[in-house]
Amino acid sequence: MTTEDDALRLLSGGEVALIGLMPHSSNYTFLAELHHPDCTVLGVYKPQKGEQPLWDFPEGTLYRREVAAYELSRALGWPGVPPTVVREGPHGPGSMQLFVEADPNEHFFTLRDKRLEDFAAVALFDAIANNADRKAGHCLVDADGTIWSVDHGVCFAIAPKLRSVIWEFAGERISSELLDDVRRVAGVLRSGAARDTMTELLDVAEVDAAADRADDLLRSKRFPEPDSERPFPWPPV
Repeated sequence: MTTEDDALRLLSGGEVALIGLMPHSSNYTFLAELHHPDCTVLGVYKPQKGEQPLWDFPEGTLYRREVAAYELSRALGWPGVPPTVVREGPHGPGSMQLFVEADPNEHFFTLRDKRLEDFAAVALFDAIANNADRKAGHCLVDADGTIWSVDHGVCFAIAPKLRSVIWEFAGERISSELLDDVRRVAGVLRSGAARDTMTELLDVAEVDAAADRADDLLRSKRFPEPDSERPFPWPPV
């Protein structure tokens, strides 16, 4: 497997064999093998049936938010979100995400001092997605040094819910390169292929709200600042 399209094909069509539950997950999250005639890959399977109900998100929608986060990252071109699809699994429909082999001792807090600029895109992505749970441990680094962002089940609410450990960029100007990508995505979220894809995963009002947040960033040209009494997730890692 060498391309993103290969990964999506394997995630969507591979025969699923569950290995076991992933540790430290609030919802049922399984490590799985996906078998194809030519290869086997590891995936992270989050079935709808394993979701714990939340008062502020519609029941049974978290797995679709995982996939919507991947689709948003594809449209933007950043940050690195592992390929993720909706598919049927052993416990019914859910999200299946390509497993990232990473050092569990490395996360945002350990990477911050030497690679802070690499997290600017993560912070901006979270602002558009309205990520309510950006923990340090949701940022992984693989053997090649690529930083990946995972666990996006509580994104895309309409009401402001941004909670993150990444506030180092708060109030700073956004680079012109990142703003160009935000401008493009604001457009395609309103009328384009990305809108068609996202409205299959989210409520139309949630997609419109994401476009509105992108427009807000274009107007301010600055990273958002904390605007609630609880801007940090718990636990932070």
